[in-house]
Amino acid sequence: MHRYRSHTCADLTKANVGETVRLAGWVHRVRDHGGVLFVDLRDHYGVTQVLCDPDSPVFSEMEKVRSEWCIRVDGVVKARDESLVNPKIPTGEIEVFVRDLEVLGPAGELPLQVFGDQEYPEETRLKYRYLDLRRETMQEKMTLRSDVVASIRRRMWDSGFREYQTPIITASSPEGARDFLVPSRLHPGKFYALPQAPQQFKQLLMVSGFDRYFQIAPCFRDEDPRADRSPTDFYQLDVEMSFVEQEDVFATMEPVLKGLFEEFGGGRSVDQDWPRIPYAEAALKYGTDKPDLRNPIEMQIVSEHFAGSGFAIFAKLLEQDGTQVRAIPAPTGGSRKFCDRMNAWAQAQGLPGMGYIFWREVDQGLVEGAGPLAKNIGPERTEAIREQLGLKAGDAAFFLAGKPSEFEAVAGRARAEIGRELGLIDESRFAFAWIVDFPLYEKDAETGEIDFEHNPFSMPQGGMEALEGDPLSVKGYQYDLACNGYELVSGAIRNHKPEVMLKAFELAGYGEDEVKARFGGLYTAFQYGAPPHGGCALGIDRTVMLLAEEENLREVVLFPMNQRAEDLMMGAPSEPTSDQLMELRLRVLPPE
Repeated sequence: MHRYRSHTCADLTKANVGETVRLAGWVHRVRDHGGVLFVDLRDHYGVTQVLCDPDSPVFSEMEKVRSEWCIRVDGVVKARDESLVNPKIPTGEIEVFVRDLEVLGPAGELPLQVFGDQEYPEETRLKYRYLDLRRETMQEKMTLRSDVVASIRRRMWDSGFREYQTPIITASSPEGARDFLVPSRLHPGKFYALPQAPQQFKQLLMVSGFDRYFQIAPCFRDEDPRADRSPTDFYQLDVEMSFVEQEDVFATMEPVLKGLFEEFGGGRSVDQDWPRIPYAEAALKYGTDKPDLRNPIEMQIVSEHFAGSGFAIFAKLLEQDGTQVRAIPAPTGGSRKFCDRMNAWAQAQGLPGMGYIFWREVDQGLVEGAGPLAKNIGPERTEAIREQLGLKAGDAAFFLAGKPSEFEAVAGRARAEIGRELGLIDESRFAFAWIVDFPLYEKDAETGEIDFEHNPFSMPQGGMEALEGDPLSVKGYQYDLACNGYELVSGAIRNHKPEVMLKAFELAGYGEDEVKARFGGLYTAFQYGAPPHGGCALGIDRTVMLLAEEENLREVVLFPMNQRAEDLMMGAPSEPTSDQLMELRLRVLPPE
């Protein structure tokens, strides 16, 4: 017999009754029923009930066993009485009478319980992550993650891709976040960088003639933490293809992702029609470039109804260039109580509030607008707004005004909050949309300088000719895939022409010498027959988070950092030793 086990804790059935078996695992819980000890023994695969009574030669040793001790038992498989069968587990028809016991690893007093559904502070869970991961729900989520990655790999191979590995230690590259720098011992004063993404390397693979590349790639970005973003590192499905246009990338990735979400979506439906929504339209209708299309609310511009109206705040605001009034419809939200609640929500967001109108039915089916705004602008304008928005009695609308760049984000959050409050979001489906036609550049609000808005290696729509005009009007062949309010995929058709690359970077303030110094490998490679190419990256962590119906990435990552980018279990970040600093010729300045 094997040193530790002949079966897992999920293997045994009635067919094994009478056999002598060996099991190993953790003590899930111990129950003493009048001198008979019942122990639920757990491993990664399941749970088996073992029992021990005074007739067992190891009864006295079994009495000492406590929760989360790691043990090995030998025993005889017996059938449970019909009334004691547990249909919820595969081993529910049998139990094992213990004849021998070996304690493989005793456990001290537990800082958190594995058995049960108790809630613990996140700091405790992360410090003792190895215990937290023993819990059934965490085992299921990490198994899901592993299965999702395996399925992605199979689907990419089936689509004609090959997997290649790119370097982890590389040069700094502008990917939209801060680099993690690595000091060089052999080159004092110089630093490597951990890759924010394998961007340049995967493009170089296309120049090298590898037609379809993918990789489950670790990426490192020194970012401020959010619930759906890691502050240090994450994994992505990295993809690149040669001789493709934007629609080719979509046509390749859609079957992969549809199949993945159908396989692991827990019965939730997957929308088969994935619309292409221009960035400007997404910002207008949804207030975000990652809209949740399960929410039917679409915002509209209603400036004409407030221009010159009796509502002086909006009327005066509209006299300024670049301002507008936007309406957020709220179907079924037509009560003062709901409108006041949303107004309070807006104030909690730092706004003075949101104007609103709600419509109610009066005598003989006549619909009338109510609320402060309706009184100020009058019944004709109020009715015109209702008709434009397609609303009826029992509905409402909320209004935000100003420069769109200043209120769009909160308008998007308000749309989402209204949809949740009114129960308008269909939780039983995955709704995808490609967001396209991103602006290539943006202007810094403080300095007025032009910089890349999105991926700096993207091909501008219109090529060199487009770069001769206003940079803020240039759109890139860039695209994101949104699902249920999250960005899952980001990608682009790449700028593979050296002269266009130089011009694109020049507009963002990078001179030719700097481009050659910082991106010399890519720039030089483009001199030697670079093919048109493009690709994308799918966030693995965020995808699993959606499939697991979680709202926090840390729930689907094995050993995550906390919100302060600290590893409480391993004690990172830590102070270097004097010898390490001397060897690297570094000096640490004290914090200010």
